[in-house]
Amino acid sequence: MKALLSVKCKEELKENKILVPQTLKSWEVSSVAFGTFQIPCEPSYHSGSSLYLSKKIFQDLNLPYEGNIHLFIHEKVLHLGPLIGIFTAGFTNSIIRPIGERTLFFSKLLSMEKKVGAYVFLFGANHINWEDGTMEGYMFTEKGWCRKTLPFPHVVYDRLPNRRTEKHKLLTEAREKIQKDYSIPWFNPGFFNKWDIHKKLMIEESIVSFLPETNDKVTIETLERFLSDYSFIYLKPVNGSLGLGLYKIIYNRDEQLYYVRYKNEESKNKLQRFPSLEALLGTVLKNKDLTTYLVQQGISLLKANDSHVDFRVHTNKDEKGNWIVSALAAKLSGKGSVTTHRNSGGVVKTIPELFPKEEDQKEVIDKLTNASLLISEAIDRHLPGFIGEIGFDFGLDKEKRVWLFEANSKPGRSIFYHPKLRNEDMLTRKLSIEYAVYLTEKSLQHPDGVFL
Repeated sequence: MKALLSVKCKEELKENKILVPQTLKSWEVSSVAFGTFQIPCEPSYHSGSSLYLSKKIFQDLNLPYEGNIHLFIHEKVLHLGPLIGIFTAGFTNSIIRPIGERTLFFSKLLSMEKKVGAYVFLFGANHINWEDGTMEGYMFTEKGWCRKTLPFPHVVYDRLPNRRTEKHKLLTEAREKIQKDYSIPWFNPGFFNKWDIHKKLMIEESIVSFLPETNDKVTIETLERFLSDYSFIYLKPVNGSLGLGLYKIIYNRDEQLYYVRYKNEESKNKLQRFPSLEALLGTVLKNKDLTTYLVQQGISLLKANDSHVDFRVHTNKDEKGNWIVSALAAKLSGKGSVTTHRNSGGVVKTIPELFPKEEDQKEVIDKLTNASLLISEAIDRHLPGFIGEIGFDFGLDKEKRVWLFEANSKPGRSIFYHPKLRNEDMLTRKLSIEYAVYLTEKSLQHPDGVFL
């Protein structure tokens, strides 16, 4: 059972006293808890709608401030929260910009706490005090950023910025210890591996039709075979993101030449031609480990204004743990670019901007929604741990058949720079907090941590 109400400190209450609304009298309460802190208490009841705690209990629980939050009851323990820790890295010494360039994103994310009813804070591995079971968390209030000493949270939301950081020994040890020793649910751990995701989705009969042919053996023979079957192909890094390290290869049969389009180390779009695949690989990819690449069928995409179009779809779990589509937008490629990413000159469009006719809008939205929900549920079934959000890159070919290009466990948010996608921006952030409420309730009901 849970309730959402205001929690306040009442100085005149005796040390072990709490005042509970009469409407919750059926809840038997013998102690009150916040995060991993728990204190015995003596409840009394009143006709109001707020929960009042004595000053001592309020301080001993390390509650950061009064506010509207959720109450959960389990085995006579009244849990206040949820207390949600967002795990990341890259902290600075500035209290104004504690996460550097990502500070704005995190301030927007944490500002959702009051809309949902939760306490949310940022922390890194260096902010954990293992001996006394507390964390030095960064919270975002009306007055800006501040640091608070807090108990270990009910739930951890993983927002590590990249794969390299994720592999850092100190961060890996902190994650494992929190999950193993404290049974705290940790959601969105890790970055997806393209080949791993592809293999898992290939066994799902309802999803195979969305998957371009893909192979993890990048050899001359494989490339030749793909180029004989398809008008062009892609080489993709297994662990790549943002279109980095992507190569588009075309074989011109009339000229008997191989063309490759890519972005070089100076972030400039390049187009080169070669007499053979051996020459292409030996020049453009000479310093690359091809065992870390995939070869994938190219798809002739829908075009608008001479630009190729693909689609970004965000899915999130809601407060009931169900997958929903939270954002959907089109992306147009920049001139000479292999991808539609903004950093390559790509442009974001809403679906109505791209398809003026309502029937076309509905067809595209329905197809992408159906595909993204089916694939979200499949990934959730096949991967361990708790997944709360996924970002998909889809394509539509000229017959409007849906193709999945990529699934991202920590999706970028560049589409939300579009002024007409501000509501979707807010919704995705709100849903992340709401899913943490869901995980908190489930983990309290099943303290062993196994409830999916």
